[in-house]
Amino acid sequence: MPFQIKFAESFREDYRDLEKSEKERIHAFIPQLKENPLMVGKPLGYTFFREKKFNGKRIYFIIYEEWNIVLLARISDKKSQPHVIAWIKLNLPYLRHFVEKSLREKQFLSNQQ
Repeated sequence: MPFQIKFAESFREDYRDLEKSEKERIHAFIPQLKENPLMVGKPLGYTFFREKKFNGKRIYFIIYEEWNIVLLARISDKKSQPHVIAWIKLNLPYLRHFVEKSLREKQFLSNQQ
């Protein structure tokens, strides 16, 4: 079953600042994430926390295998990489809560139909 892709608000904010060609690279990368996210990118201390490099940038994502969800968390360049990785690790509980909340909302909406 393919993984569902979710976008953290922090990722959306980083994405807005990218050039068109960089955005296109991200869109081309998403099908790989849907198929097998554990085979994409490099783990960052945990199997579920990974980065994918492209054009001098890095996409950071978290894999929630129990829900078949990949959360795109942030985008950075090499210079801000340590700061962004530290930020994500510090915010792992919040990011998980974001995914859980979206799952509850989806379940609520499907029960309403």
